Amino acid sequence: MPTISTWYGDISESLFESFKAIRLVICDVDGVFSDGRIYLGNAGEELKAFHTRDGFGVKALLNNGIAVAVVTGRQSDIVERRMQALGVTDIFQGTTEKLAVYQQLANKYQLHDREIASIGDDVPDVVMLQHAGVGVAPQDAHPWVQQQADYITSMRGGFGAVRELSDLILLSQGHLQLQGGMSV
Repeated sequence: MPTISTWYGDISESLFESFKAIRLVICDVDGVFSDGRIYLGNAGEELKAFHTRDGFGVKALLNNGIAVAVVTGRQSDIVERRMQALGVTDIFQGTTEKLAVYQQLANKYQLHDREIASIGDDVPDVVMLQHAGVGVAPQDAHPWVQQQADYITSMRGGFGAVRELSDLILLSQGHLQLQGGMSV
């Protein structure tokens, strides 16, 4: 099977071709944008850590006309603020029916499954990974989820997995640029 060499390792030519069609990236949050841990303070505050590399990847996708959405089962003001700061407008929190949201987004953007990539780390995300043209799991995703994915990132969730997906999509489409910008 012919392969394409990337910074993240070799990927099959057919997967590289699939990345070329992507017009929407749907992301879970916990375990994808974050490492999956939730920090709770004594006063009830909730904290999560987000990586600026992932933020840069999201901005790069949006700047190249590729929509980004988040679909998560938890509800968090932190997620709302972070995604709004990145320019993500499709933010679905407290979602138990991820396939329904996936289909809503496909209809909104008038896209076929082959034009959608989805990244998730746990069982509730599998339905979106299975429908998407490219289903992606972070390197530290649940093993069964990895078995369902078309691609497993070399980076862990919360440590650049979203950026890796962004880079591969933009590389395949000839839009990966390595200059300028600011951390986000």
